[in-house]
Amino acid sequence: WEAFAQYAFNKSHSTCYSLVAYHTAYLKANYPAEYMAAVLTHSQSNLESVTFFIEECRSLGIKVLGPHVNESGVYFEVNKDGEIRFGLGAIKGAGDAAVESIIQEREANGAFEDIFEFAKRMNQRSVNKKTYECLALSGAFDCFASIHRRQYVFAKDGEASLLEKAIKYAAKTQQEEQSAQASLFGGSSGTVMPKPRIDYVEPFSEIEKLNLEKEVVGIYISGHPLDNFRFEMDAFCKTRCSELTELEAMQGREVKLGGIVSGVEHRTTKTGKPFGKFTLEDYTGNFTFTLFGEDYLKFKTFMTVGWFLFVEGAVIRNSWGQQNLEFKIRNMDLLNELGIKRSKGVKLRINANDITPGMIGIIEGVCGEYSGNTPLYLKIQDLQENINLDLLCRKFRVNPVNDMVREMKKAGEIEVEVMF
Repeated sequence: WEAFAQYAFNKSHSTCYSLVAYHTAYLKANYPAEYMAAVLTHSQSNLESVTFFIEECRSLGIKVLGPHVNESGVYFEVNKDGEIRFGLGAIKGAGDAAVESIIQEREANGAFEDIFEFAKRMNQRSVNKKTYECLALSGAFDCFASIHRRQYVFAKDGEASLLEKAIKYAAKTQQEEQSAQASLFGGSSGTVMPKPRIDYVEPFSEIEKLNLEKEVVGIYISGHPLDNFRFEMDAFCKTRCSELTELEAMQGREVKLGGIVSGVEHRTTKTGKPFGKFTLEDYTGNFTFTLFGEDYLKFKTFMTVGWFLFVEGAVIRNSWGQQNLEFKIRNMDLLNELGIKRSKGVKLRINANDITPGMIGIIEGVCGEYSGNTPLYLKIQDLQENINLDLLCRKFRVNPVNDMVREMKKAGEIEVEVMF
């Protein structure tokens, strides 16, 4: 240290960072849920970082659950089961005062039984109708198992929604309790008001539910729209959107990625030529593509918010202006058609010792349900006997889609591999 007296910054800096790295590595290894909850809370204002760290939690086997009026705090917290729970403070439009009011009431008088008791116990000034809607659409009321999200906000023509009925019920109940009027039959309190009727309504579809979560929280919580295309993403998409933030490292590489279109712009240059931009989002982040001239006209029909796309191309240096790097799209396809169009075969890898009549029956049933034109192959392995058999199925051909792969894996220890 004396020898570095005049310039010791590098050594001291690396010493401090190594100590911090050791501390954080220790916490992540021994208290992974608590550590990741702290990281998520620290990143709560940056939705891209939150999305990245939630995916990291999933890779670590840690569940990240949505907001919950009977369990959530203001920020990300770990529950008694070792799962990370979203904080109520992350819900857009909920309001800090409303969140604090909910938590204080819950801590003082216990968990809420249903939406009507929740409304009855809440101060109407701090928790308004907008707060109720945001809580319902984010899933914070999902703990009230008898009611699904759409029932809270759905309203028939000329009628109030369930949330509006609950607020009115609570206001009238509170008013009667405060007046402390004796009932007609001599009781010490007013007549007990019946709770409003809950009408049956078809629940939101999975994609509708996820889109509403993103609208009120900013990210997908209970799942991701791409979960329905896990097979296609794993089999065909070798690049992730987060990798495109550093185009220098990607220069000259062939890129294949998939995602959901989350934003679209159709614009015109100063000279009157049309061009467009679209943002593709996957599990790791998003990337915005800009298309000019013939490329824009060729791929314009794919630029629709909510569509699931497979994009092929390469990062090249453009030939005009300052010759900046750009992603040059060569081809686009819909993700849901990718397996059928690109697969030359589907191979099932099975250990010989795992084969049972039940497994065979499930495989045949799945092949029958997802019958198609793609050849099906079996690779039977026996590591102890050093036997590998490659077999072509003559009875069945399949449609290699995500649902087929998911159902096939339910048969047992089976690896599904696409051939292309």
